[in-house]
Amino acid sequence: MTSNSSSSSDDRQRLPESFRADALMEEEVAWSLEIDGERDGDQLDRTDRASLRRVAGLSTELEDVTEVEYRQLRLERVVLVGVWTSGTADDAENSLAELAALAETAGALVLDGVVQRRDKPDPATYIGSGKAQELRDIVLETGADTVVCDGELSPGQLIHLEDVVKVKVVDRTALILDIFAQHAKSREGKAQVSLAQMQYMLPRLRGWGQSLSRQMGGGGSGSSGGGMATRGPGETKIETDRRRIREKMAKMRREIAEMKTSRDLKRQERKRHKVPSVAIAGYTNAGKSSLLNRLTGAGVLVENALFATLDPTVRRAETPSGRLYTLADTVGFVRHLPHHLVEAFRSTMEEVGDADLILHVVDGSHPVPEEQLAAVREVFRDVGALDVPEIVVVNKADIADPLVLQRLLRNEKHAVAVSARSGMGIDELLRIIDDELPRPDVEVEALVPYTHGGLVSRVHAGGEVLSEEHTGDGTLLKVRVHEELAAELAPFTLASRH
Repeated sequence: MTSNSSSSSDDRQRLPESFRADALMEEEVAWSLEIDGERDGDQLDRTDRASLRRVAGLSTELEDVTEVEYRQLRLERVVLVGVWTSGTADDAENSLAELAALAETAGALVLDGVVQRRDKPDPATYIGSGKAQELRDIVLETGADTVVCDGELSPGQLIHLEDVVKVKVVDRTALILDIFAQHAKSREGKAQVSLAQMQYMLPRLRGWGQSLSRQMGGGGSGSSGGGMATRGPGETKIETDRRRIREKMAKMRREIAEMKTSRDLKRQERKRHKVPSVAIAGYTNAGKSSLLNRLTGAGVLVENALFATLDPTVRRAETPSGRLYTLADTVGFVRHLPHHLVEAFRSTMEEVGDADLILHVVDGSHPVPEEQLAAVREVFRDVGALDVPEIVVVNKADIADPLVLQRLLRNEKHAVAVSARSGMGIDELLRIIDDELPRPDVEVEALVPYTHGGLVSRVHAGGEVLSEEHTGDGTLLKVRVHEELAAELAPFTLASRH
């Protein structure tokens, strides 16, 4: 038995050392009804199966627990499952490696990972009935208490797979929502995550045992003359859950709309003062917060974790030529970002759509950074930011593969390689920001008396000073400014032209 196991182990695809991936082949097992008598590729002989070790409170025979409470139980020891429908084996492994990083960020311990090659996910159990049984064996062997699937499962797939593997099943969407819930700090961030979680949960409510389908209404025992309380079955516990969730969602939407209004006012104030805005966007863990700190010295939380930043941070910064602008750090994106999240975080992501310039940060040390760029641009499309000028900032250039770096810089029109950690390339990036930011449209030459020092300060803050000379009569300025400032300078103007 042991020799069989070792001889077949060389044929299995292996993911990075953090966990192993057994390639589950497309065919169902020999005893399956679908394909009778066919061999199921090279399978690992599993001996000495461990009994399932349960974490206290995580029994699947949950009797009087609602789905809301069930989904909020913490992830502990997980097995990953991916269905590989297209692309190369490397693509499938990269995707599962990213799922492992997500699971670890959520606080889980990854015990094992399996990939299955199929044309499309099985509509009933995501991986097919035979493979679901095999997955159950892996769960038993490893003592896992949760299975995490690399895709969004339908409510039916979730229920059927749970029924077979007998432990909690979580899909990629629920995992990302869980991470967002842990990282939300501000009132608005928490409200947005709660809304997204409830939108996800609503169609997936399910009951365990008879206790959840018991009726909440009713009172009295007779079939007639029992009064109003006994007419009709009343509301089942699951219906009560649904109604409560819908009511809470409506309340959350109202709160988020109110918070959005206050942020819109701040944004309008910045626009009124004509301060150009730059948004830092990009894939999660690409180094956006590190870049913000490097450009502004802001001291924002930097963590080597996915989705460390959820709440947009806006900081003031200055170009080498002295022009003021704002830098906004935004939430990180990820492949197949759940649409519930895009919807819930739409108001936060508007920082990107309203910016004058986007710094699109990509991790140069990633094996396939082009995939990250494509995933982020998909979200840009969702929030209407495709028309905003974009600079691709290839971060972590000091540890990137030189060939990957060359390929990125060759394929992307406006790209610069930097290292937020060491400071490499930052000066060039600042120069590019200076060149790309919109410039004031009126050129003015004015002699401003020294008694109007405040006006000179505003010109420095909101305009572009081409030359400045202190004379006996006042400050002689040659500047480019917006029309509002041009009007204030008009009494002191020597000459002006559009």
